[in-house]
Amino acid sequence: MVAKRVFFIVSIALIAASLSLFFTRGLNYGIDFVGGTLIEVRTDGPADIAALRAQLGGLGLGDVSLQEFGDPRDVLIRIQKQDGGEEAQQEVVEVVRAALGDAVEYRRVEFVGPTVSEELFRDGLYAVGAAMLAMLVYIWFRFEWQFSIAAIIALVHDVITTIGIFALFQFDFNLSTVAAVLTIAGYSINDTVVVFDRVRENLRKYKAMPLQTLFDKSINDVLSRTVITSTTTLLALLALYILGGEVIRGFSFAMIWGVLIGTYSSICVAVPVLIYMNLRSAPVGEPTPAAEAPAE
Repeated sequence: MVAKRVFFIVSIALIAASLSLFFTRGLNYGIDFVGGTLIEVRTDGPADIAALRAQLGGLGLGDVSLQEFGDPRDVLIRIQKQDGGEEAQQEVVEVVRAALGDAVEYRRVEFVGPTVSEELFRDGLYAVGAAMLAMLVYIWFRFEWQFSIAAIIALVHDVITTIGIFALFQFDFNLSTVAAVLTIAGYSINDTVVVFDRVRENLRKYKAMPLQTLFDKSINDVLSRTVITSTTTLLALLALYILGGEVIRGFSFAMIWGVLIGTYSSICVAVPVLIYMNLRSAPVGEPTPAAEAPAE
């Protein structure tokens, strides 16, 4: 706990940078949240993005964005939602097909209306909020209210920094990202519960030990388990990021960051916060041999 001030400074800097990026650059919301039409095409050779952009930009469809999608031959075309309902969106696809002709292969066409996108965005916020509230209540009943507050502070830290990473790199923020955020929250709470459980056990066992020393001992007791678990999870996620393709790259990237930041916060944020939470302690006394002896 000697470095708790350093950890707090690093965490506050990460949160401040994440919020700054969110309010200045914003998130690159996917079609799930903003509505519109998405078309994935494959050209015969490496795609000429500039020529395709010039070709589609003159069709009068409003905002049209193109980007390479994994393979140099694959192009992702995003077109803003059109006035006139679903029929107008279908007409957009026909206009694009007529402009590009048979020179490309149409691999995917998706359409999300404005009403659906608003509902998905709202439901995503509700899901994250409900998950955090449920975790707060669980920690409260499982431990004490001080542990619950510390766990939620660490959880909010993880969610905000994850959003900051997406704002920084402008990855698509869509429904799969919301699923990743919820998974990150669960992973972070799981790690935090493991550490808190050892803290609670040591609070009962070492009643004369100073809190900072006790917290250091509790972290050291579970550190190897936490590092090994996180490392094995990262190996699977790295394989998913490298080999899984462009479609799930945003999800796997969010998960990689979440495992790293969740491991950091459970050790370097949640436990140090407990120092300032006035934990209840039993009367001072050395641990008895019976307390330290294994149960028969």
